[in-house]
Amino acid sequence: MTDLRQTLAPPAQPKPIVIFGAGSIVRDAHLPAYAQAGFPVAGIHDPDTAKAAALGRALTLAEAVAVPDAIFDLAVPPAAIPGILRELPEGAVVLIQKPMGSDLAAASEILRIVRARRLRAAVNFQLRFAPMTLALKDAIARGLLGEVVDFDAWLALDTPWHLWEFLATLPRVEILLHSIHYLDFIRDLMGNPQGVFARTTGHPSSTVSNTRSAMILDYGPGKRCSLSINHNHAFGRKFQACEFRICGTKGAAYLKLGVNLDYPKGEPDELWLNTGGDWQQVPLTGNWFIAAFVGRMTQVQRFACGLDPALEGSAEDAWHTMALVEAAYDSAAAPAHPIKESPDA
Repeated sequence: MTDLRQTLAPPAQPKPIVIFGAGSIVRDAHLPAYAQAGFPVAGIHDPDTAKAAALGRALTLAEAVAVPDAIFDLAVPPAAIPGILRELPEGAVVLIQKPMGSDLAAASEILRIVRARRLRAAVNFQLRFAPMTLALKDAIARGLLGEVVDFDAWLALDTPWHLWEFLATLPRVEILLHSIHYLDFIRDLMGNPQGVFARTTGHPSSTVSNTRSAMILDYGPGKRCSLSINHNHAFGRKFQACEFRICGTKGAAYLKLGVNLDYPKGEPDELWLNTGGDWQQVPLTGNWFIAAFVGRMTQVQRFACGLDPALEGSAEDAWHTMALVEAAYDSAAAPAHPIKESPDA
């Protein structure tokens, strides 16, 4: 179990990175990850020049788009993405912050711009590149679990929504900004579902519009996939959880996503495999935060340097994650199947 793939080999001569945005995700994840990987950051563009300068070399828009042979890393709110894409050089390599717009219509607009400008774009659904998920996918590729037929995501935790004040005014929060990571990873593992049943709701103690979700992804009669997400389990750590249980025809896996427990401090991720007999824990080389940001940009770098033939999690692929998110919200807004009220009804 110790030889499962958990990282991607970086190119010997990585391309310079130009970052758009100077928010907390850049400070706490992007910049530490790129420093760890040895990826050069040419500079940062943000309308707040002081914020950009505090994190590194501040660039004007003209300077940012003129950096030769750069990878453009867009760490900006969804509404800002289309305008930036229109300013980038045609054919540029781009990593777009998730979500790919605030809804499916916005995702479609982004994809049209990407196609029209021949941008080689990926979306930063970085959970695909965490050490635990890379190792799991390697185990599945080797046939250690057989065919995946069951996926459970179970979250019961206390998320500090107050850390992100802008969320208070948004109509879509939990699925679009949080569980979207899980939906994208499930697609990466199992492909596109045929449909989705979903409910998402708020909580009396929260000012955020929706913080709890339940979803069932329909993969036909041979597979089961469900997600139970509760961000308001504020009764101590003892029975909190943030985990996946994945079962195949030959084996099973358990993943603990530690970053969401005691956020933002977090706990170590865990991956356990049972391929016959006892459960074995796989030693991990790092956690989702920040190792997955290293992995995501490494794959983009490998593509830009000609080492990988395609972008994993491309904008074309990410559109389907956005379509799944949109379908979940459509399902959540639809009435439930009625229950008979009497034997004569």
